[in-house]
Amino acid sequence: MNKEQERLLTPDCKKWGSYISDRQWGTVREDYSANGDAWHYTNHDIARSKAYRWGEEGIAGICDDQQLLCFAIALWNKKDPIIKERYFGLTGTEGNHGEDVKELYYYLDATPSHSYMKMLYKYPQAAFPYEQLINENKRRNKSQPEFELIDTGVFKDDKYYDVFVEYAKVDATDILIKITVHNRSNADADLQVLPTIWFRNTWTWGDDNAKPQMMSTNNGNISISHQHLGDYTLFVEGNPPILFCNNETNYKKVFNTANTGTFFKDGINDYIVHGNHEAININANGTKAAANYDINIKANASTTIKLRLSTNHAITPFQDFDTIFAERLNEANVFYADIQKHITSEDEKLVQRQAFAGMIWSKQFYYYNVNKWLQGDSNEPKPPSERLKGRNASWQHLNNADIISMPDKWEYPWYASWDLAFHCIPFAIIDATFAKKQLKLLTREWYMHPNGQLPAYEWNFSDVNPPVHAWSAFRVFKIDEAQKGKPDVAFLESVFHKLLLNFTWWVNRKDKEGNNIFEGGFLGLDNIGVFDRSAPLPTGGYIEQADGTSWMAMYSLNMLRISLELARYNPVYQDMATKFFEHFLYIAQAMDNMGTNAHGLWDDIDGFFYDVLQLPNGKSAPLKVRSMVGLIPLFAVEVLDHDLLAAMPDFTKRLQWLYNNKPELASLVSRWNVQNNDEKHLLSLLRGHRMKKILEKMLDESEFLSDYGIRAVSKYHDKHPYEFFVEGKRFAVNYVPGESDSDLFGGNSNWRGPVWMPVNFLIIESLQRFHFYYGDDFKVECPKGSGNLLSLNEVADELSKRLSKLFLKDEHGNRPVYGNYEQLQKDPNFNNYILFYEYFHGDSGRGVGASHQTGWTGLVARLLQPRENPTKK
Repeated sequence: MNKEQERLLTPDCKKWGSYISDRQWGTVREDYSANGDAWHYTNHDIARSKAYRWGEEGIAGICDDQQLLCFAIALWNKKDPIIKERYFGLTGTEGNHGEDVKELYYYLDATPSHSYMKMLYKYPQAAFPYEQLINENKRRNKSQPEFELIDTGVFKDDKYYDVFVEYAKVDATDILIKITVHNRSNADADLQVLPTIWFRNTWTWGDDNAKPQMMSTNNGNISISHQHLGDYTLFVEGNPPILFCNNETNYKKVFNTANTGTFFKDGINDYIVHGNHEAININANGTKAAANYDINIKANASTTIKLRLSTNHAITPFQDFDTIFAERLNEANVFYADIQKHITSEDEKLVQRQAFAGMIWSKQFYYYNVNKWLQGDSNEPKPPSERLKGRNASWQHLNNADIISMPDKWEYPWYASWDLAFHCIPFAIIDATFAKKQLKLLTREWYMHPNGQLPAYEWNFSDVNPPVHAWSAFRVFKIDEAQKGKPDVAFLESVFHKLLLNFTWWVNRKDKEGNNIFEGGFLGLDNIGVFDRSAPLPTGGYIEQADGTSWMAMYSLNMLRISLELARYNPVYQDMATKFFEHFLYIAQAMDNMGTNAHGLWDDIDGFFYDVLQLPNGKSAPLKVRSMVGLIPLFAVEVLDHDLLAAMPDFTKRLQWLYNNKPELASLVSRWNVQNNDEKHLLSLLRGHRMKKILEKMLDESEFLSDYGIRAVSKYHDKHPYEFFVEGKRFAVNYVPGESDSDLFGGNSNWRGPVWMPVNFLIIESLQRFHFYYGDDFKVECPKGSGNLLSLNEVADELSKRLSKLFLKDEHGNRPVYGNYEQLQKDPNFNNYILFYEYFHGDSGRGVGASHQTGWTGLVARLLQPRENPTKK
């Protein structure tokens, strides 16, 4: 066991971490408007002067696990109109493709205990082009790409600073901080570096009126006292001036009303930029403070700043600083060397390690008490009454205050239930304990709705995400068991019991006609369909969804597999396994023949699954879009060992009864009653004929298969858009390989053609499961028309390689994720830093959408991890 693995066993090793959001402004939590216009209620400009209620933001920030005390950096190049305290980006209404961060920063390294962390922020030496970014994106339409920071030319001629921020823990409450600034230009340049420490404002709202305090010490450090957190000292090397203000709202600036206090949140900004000496406290105390390093950095040179945040006040803070940093970095190297021992490519190691780093840096303290948010605080004006019937009003039980893995701490600084399920797979490789806690967290009473629904995300907790929690829980359980050599049955049993409630919610709420065909709404796939599936249909009626129904078939099999696993330790779970097996059979029957309806979900002529629109007049129509919706039936697959069934006599007896007495059900499911030569049984929605038909389209490079994975919509629709007319109005789905051409869901999310990592990952896992049953003799042509016959496991490996090469250097030294940006591709100060985008252009592989979506795109870390035995699951 290496040092980092040992550290993960200690209870307080994660007391401090990178738990500060990259953006708190523009979130639902901070929105107290009547109409729910979060983007305008707290915007980037207001954020400088308004104290937040529910959380904090910062650049390269860290905080304790209750976010009582925060640390981050601020910068000023002496040209900007404001100091750089937070990342800038466009709101959902400003961007031509929705919200979008307009900065360049990278999460480079981190251990799961946060004992060592490193990130990079690139700060222009010219004035930051705020107005240019706003105006040019406003000018562009949806057919044009986003206008990015690098497009403005601010990094031309290397006129920028590389600001590296590193942390190394001495122990749980003793943290070394190193800021290294490189001047990349050929001329000397001035910069003010402002390491900033502040308290989250907990005293204004009426819950806890005790106000913490920080003040300057006689030797130029910052003494910190908090009634709940205890006492800390921020040791500051070099004796710079210390500037103090308070983390309080400047009411005059924000609301144009009189201020009652002094020294506000924007005080340090106003002093640095405007020379306002009255904005800071000359008595050197407050609730926010910054060390003011006013430095000149020589051309092509660097400067290092050292600080130390500690509960040990009597230390010589910088005596062993470099030695401890070297030790923590070496421990990180040893930790990852063990994880990457089977990876031979140095570039693959670099990509995987940065993927892990992005996931670790993207943990966030998430605080949201919906009842308190709706009702308002005792010391604040009462919120508008309209809110009580507005967003999240039916989730007043929800009270979150936890460290949670975020999809992206700028564009998605809130958890999403299906995103989180995918996050836990790569997390399990480096910290299975954290992954298990995340999965359990969403099933706790203060998250899960009393009716059994899991919260989707804060913009609308009632939206419906695909039910992948059970899949993730079992995968994490098996990864953890392989690592530790023993199963955590208590974890699996705990999650299973709560998921029983969630499964029942799905059955009761989303099977509209009681026929085992599920609607579900948008189901995470946003704008993939002809209509907005979360809104009333322009035709009236409802959509019976191939994906919603397939997700439920997958959910049934996931719960079946968990039941059988638990039955190893308690035979009573055999009854539960039987229940889920039967439910799976009924879903399979419904997908094949929807009772009295005119159309099934399977089209035998096209060889594909489609949604079916049920109209108010009783008629129905298939919506023939070749999309990911029709591939999701692949996900409903399970393989059971004969030995496992032999150990489950009650379950096996019930299976035999069904086979003998309901052959019409048995005939719908692929070979569940037939074992192969290795004594395995297959449960699947797809009989061999249907699977081959689907794979034929999926592995066709003129349809779904791209050089970088499986597209969300077939390229067939590039020349043959699907059209549907309602009262003369045309609704259509085209193949859109990159940025969205639709305003649905804010306009920044596109499922009409790009490659998405999570569903590709599930395709790969499903193919591996099918191969586990069929073996090497079952082959398909890949790509279609190539004459190249591959086993399903080889197809899975081929898809893994295509997805991985999004980030890896090709024969020309280029990474597809960076498209045609020459500086990102060729400049050594750019080309080894990786951004993990939300999704990827279906033809070129260029990164699109949120640029730090290491959450589910972090699955590439799992794809790069070799499987020791590819047939063993």
